[in-house]
Amino acid sequence: MFTKKTIKDIDLRGKTVLLRADYNVPLDNGKITDDYRIKQSLPTIHYLLAHGVKLIICSHLGRPSGPSDVENSLFPVAKRLQQLLDQPVAFATDCVGAPATKAAKALKAGQVLLLENLRFHPEEEANDPTFAKELASLADIFVQDGFGVVHRAHASTEAVTHFLPAVAGLLLEKEVDTITTVMEQPERPLMAIVGGAKIADKIDILHRFIEIADFIAIGGAMANTFLAAQGIEVADSLYAKADVPIAKDLLRRAGREARQRPFIFAIPRDAVVASGIDPKKPTRIVDFSAHVIADIESYPKRPANSASRLLSHEKILDIGPFSGSFIAGGVQLSKTVIWNGTMGVTETVGLQGPVGPYSHGTSLVVDALLGEFGHKPFTVVGGGDTVGYVESRNLVKAFGHVSTGGGASLELMGGRKLPGVEALVDKV
Repeated sequence: MFTKKTIKDIDLRGKTVLLRADYNVPLDNGKITDDYRIKQSLPTIHYLLAHGVKLIICSHLGRPSGPSDVENSLFPVAKRLQQLLDQPVAFATDCVGAPATKAAKALKAGQVLLLENLRFHPEEEANDPTFAKELASLADIFVQDGFGVVHRAHASTEAVTHFLPAVAGLLLEKEVDTITTVMEQPERPLMAIVGGAKIADKIDILHRFIEIADFIAIGGAMANTFLAAQGIEVADSLYAKADVPIAKDLLRRAGREARQRPFIFAIPRDAVVASGIDPKKPTRIVDFSAHVIADIESYPKRPANSASRLLSHEKILDIGPFSGSFIAGGVQLSKTVIWNGTMGVTETVGLQGPVGPYSHGTSLVVDALLGEFGHKPFTVVGGGDTVGYVESRNLVKAFGHVSTGGGASLELMGGRKLPGVEALVDKV
């Protein structure tokens, strides 16, 4: 249960509210290509406006070089937010100083103001108290609703809470509640499907999943490192050589866990390979089943059959049909699934959307998660590439929960404290 006060626990009447949202959205020539995070902030905004507050919203966008970096201006977000709210949204050309102060003083009850990019000022990421105090001077109450940033101790997530009463928004409450519940009190069996590039980026959650999950399935480029750790030649595939010792350690721990209780740790048994990601390149299936071993300390000899090994110029670009079917079968046996990371290359040069020869594994897993084979578990989706894939297929509403936070969700799943949440006022 969420232990911090939220906007439902305080008196908002007549107040000016500083809302920290996460509007770090992708832009292409000044146009927003994915407004999911903006839309997810709307319930909190509607609640605040319904209580007659003067609403000031702050956020960061990208990694700007400074105030003159117009490519990272939040002005396009102001225009999109205005469309979604169907009411005017004022825009201040700075988040502090005269532009912000003047715009804030002009606000009336029920009106909205969006401040310019917080990261135009280096003091934001430095968690500078003077900068935070200047931000806080614009309002009476601080509301944290940017789940995607609460794992960072920045001026707008931690320092600002020393100058204003600080509570959570509805999105933040939902994110923390949902993720905490599936990690601590899941309906079992619990399955974790983990992709991505580097094991080191997800080592905490992998260790936690080995401890609490009933079934872990590994895909994406991360799987290549596990294959390499088992002595399998991955040729020209993307993998993290430095992470091989970590992979060996995780495999040993998973093996010990499997000897103590019903537990499956699945790495790919086959893969789709090609000489490059160009969809016109010929593909083939490589079967690793002759290599995959239970004892990480004893490596088998590689058979000469080319059907079971990669050629020197080939790359692993997707899990194979056996691996996809095995994971889909695991989904059918699970009541709760946490999915973070696609199984292969889901964005292919020259093709738009979730199509192409290297997205079949991910598509098969998604079909299973959506109940296409008869059973639909409660699924929590996280991670930038995963959420992007789900959005490209217009499937956001089809899952139990699609998180807005990549790093924050990983750290919360890994059992770490989130500075931006810890700084909020506790419920009595």
